[in-house]
Amino acid sequence: MKRRTALAALGAISLGVTLPDIGKAASFPVASTCKRQQLKTDILVVGGGTAGVIAAIQAGRAGMNTVLLENGSQLGGTITTGGVAFPGIFFAWGKQIIGGIGWELVQETVHLNGDSLPNFAVPHKKQHWKHQIRINGPLYALLAEEKCVEAGVDIHYYETPTSISRKGDQWVINAVGKGVNTEIVCNQLIDCTGNAYVAGLVGYPLVREKETQPGTLMFKLEGYDIEALDLETLEKKYEEAVKRGDLVKSEFGNIIRLLKSGGDNVQHIAGADSTTALSHTLTNIKGRSSLLHTLRFLRTLPGCEGIRISEVQPEVAVRETYRIDGVYTITHRDYISGKVFDDALSYSYYPIDLHTENGVIPEQLSQDVVATIPIRALVPRGSQNFLVAGRCISSDRKANSALRVQASCMGMGQAAGAAAAVACAQKKSPLDVPLSDIRNLLTEHGGIVPLRA
Repeated sequence: MKRRTALAALGAISLGVTLPDIGKAASFPVASTCKRQQLKTDILVVGGGTAGVIAAIQAGRAGMNTVLLENGSQLGGTITTGGVAFPGIFFAWGKQIIGGIGWELVQETVHLNGDSLPNFAVPHKKQHWKHQIRINGPLYALLAEEKCVEAGVDIHYYETPTSISRKGDQWVINAVGKGVNTEIVCNQLIDCTGNAYVAGLVGYPLVREKETQPGTLMFKLEGYDIEALDLETLEKKYEEAVKRGDLVKSEFGNIIRLLKSGGDNVQHIAGADSTTALSHTLTNIKGRSSLLHTLRFLRTLPGCEGIRISEVQPEVAVRETYRIDGVYTITHRDYISGKVFDDALSYSYYPIDLHTENGVIPEQLSQDVVATIPIRALVPRGSQNFLVAGRCISSDRKANSALRVQASCMGMGQAAGAAAAVACAQKKSPLDVPLSDIRNLLTEHGGIVPLRA
């Protein structure tokens, strides 16, 4: 379905209601029960975040009928709603290692916003963030949605699966949303929720640590002149406030960094969990409360009386929750050694980046090392016609701290979309199709596939 056709169809969904003349009141019947509907599709992708968007576009471009469920209001996940709008890393040691649909989206966002890319030929050394790409998050969301529509992806915002079962060789998913109850029958299912939420609903074993990485509420501050501040005095007053119990040091461990950066990626909220509505609600409340308390304190400091929030994201960005117990689990040793798996479908390049309440000291990869992602790590043990992509990939905690970043998730999202498309066409489970067929499809759509030396 092309963009004009899809948009015309959207405009036609009026339920036979003619809008009243402006200025004249009118009453409309309100349904007392949810509308029930049934859908049949080749591939269902749950989660429209960093990985899910790419998986859905890939499946749609491969000619598969594809439905995308997203329980929020826009696509992009951590990049857009979470506000971590600096995806990376796409290049390693002077060579591009992640391309395809994700790279296409990032490039178009940069171009349309009049921005420029970093010089990837200059080594980043220990400053890996120099190879991340600052993009306009809202614009990325617009372009992601447009590309989904152009690929014929049927997007369902505000809907979440509540139960999943097998019926023969197909999946039957019940999802609920505002005013709608949907039964979806599909051949292939891709969990891109980030929390392995769908895998958990099916009953596949999940893993997580007792203590997980903290989350961050992204925001920006303005209304002060950093050059005019007495930073030594401000830091002293901050330490006194922590000692009195007015502030929690682990949430903003470095007041000077907070002021110099004007917000951004500086907050740490312990126990951040987006797995369920309850845990996600508590996480967001903690993040906002922390920011509000800190803002009130900052305004008591000399030179900061006029400080104000200029921007704040609607959700806390979460780094770590559940992961699947996959056919293969990528280990820290696999990652830092750059192991090239026989069934590798994409690359990942990022330092080991395990955050704690005391901050993070990245473990940089050795010269010329680039990690790879095998399809087995995208498949839960004992599953059929089921894949995951994103941070819920099967991996140990240290490896996951690097695998979870956006470029890596885009690469594995495209790999999952391609694997599901080939499996659907051949009426097989993803691990039963020839790897060459998946790799050929990925290459056809710009993906960069690892090759053994």
